[in-house]
Amino acid sequence: MPNLAMLIPMLAAIVAITPLAIDMYLPAMSVLALGFDTSITTVQQSLSIYLAGYAVGMLTFGPLADKIGRRPLVIFGLSGFTLISLLIALSGSIEQFLLLRFAQAFIGAAATVVVPGYIKEVYGDNTAKGMSYVSLIMMLAPLLAPTLGSLIMEIGDWHLIFLSQSCYAITLLALVLFKLKMPSDKDADSRSQKSFFRAYYTVFSRSGVKLYITSGVLTSFAFFCYLTASPFIYMEVFNLDKSLFAILFSTNVGALMLANIVNSRIVGRYGSKRMLHVATFFGSLAACGLMLVNLLDLSYHFTVLMLIPLMGSLGVMSVNADAIVLLKFKQETGTATAVIGTLRFGFGATAGPLLAYFYDGSAVPFSMLMLGSILLVGVCQFLQSRLPRTPST
Repeated sequence: MPNLAMLIPMLAAIVAITPLAIDMYLPAMSVLALGFDTSITTVQQSLSIYLAGYAVGMLTFGPLADKIGRRPLVIFGLSGFTLISLLIALSGSIEQFLLLRFAQAFIGAAATVVVPGYIKEVYGDNTAKGMSYVSLIMMLAPLLAPTLGSLIMEIGDWHLIFLSQSCYAITLLALVLFKLKMPSDKDADSRSQKSFFRAYYTVFSRSGVKLYITSGVLTSFAFFCYLTASPFIYMEVFNLDKSLFAILFSTNVGALMLANIVNSRIVGRYGSKRMLHVATFFGSLAACGLMLVNLLDLSYHFTVLMLIPLMGSLGVMSVNADAIVLLKFKQETGTATAVIGTLRFGFGATAGPLLAYFYDGSAVPFSMLMLGSILLVGVCQFLQSRLPRTPST
């Protein structure tokens, strides 16, 4: 088994291909629209197309990882991502670009969907600890990606962004080929023999799973609400400039990272269920505070003060909800990861339309959706506590 000091950053780097692919080219969108002689809104559709491709990829490759093993999927995913990123850099029309973006996300999902299974293999009952470490490292990707994209645009053009993604993936591929050798990769007995649809039936029918999956999805929805609304809230509602917005956004990412550090240190002592309950309680308090300060139309300082503990709570809620679900399965971790990931992205995508529907020019609708989603997580935990107890896995 690889050294943990190398394994965890390597797994985090594999998962990071998704935020890098999503965020690195954001500064180049206007240049892309000009180069392809199309509108900026058409180029922006590539984000939704990428998310759709990623969701379809996870649904496809999750059960395959359980059936044929994780290592072949990582190699296939990184190889495909390398090639398609290169082809995107050479694309000559917006139609080619959009099609290749779907393919990039679809094949990239083959590499990322196996990562939680590897973490569970290494950490066992302390899966939440391992996931906290990976989340901690991975959060640097969306934080740094737009800046990296801007720097690349300073020295070249948009083609160079996708060439750099290709180089990143092939470097990871070389590392995987030589360093990623886990016991499960050789143990055929640990693999699932279930068919594609039977694997999904197993995940959805497993006792004690649905409410934890729902908790994770609601947590993700709250996070997508923040990602979608924060530029508008800070720069339009509170009239802050871009540089201050960047600092405040980074502060909230810092809260997420700190929460993952704390979770990784103490989850082994208290367990994922207790950590989820406590984080939901404090998240509810912070969300109530966020709603109150915006109903009272207080200055942005109060919104910032409420968002810091709220984002930290979301970080702890997310990794522990996912860890509880993964620990329910021995041979279907890939399928379970696919279900979690697809539902998270699917429901996360509804955050934008809902925010637009409730739009009233203030931060109240944003606060309302954040509070509602976290209170529903609390309802899920209450309902879970009322179910008959099942043997823990």
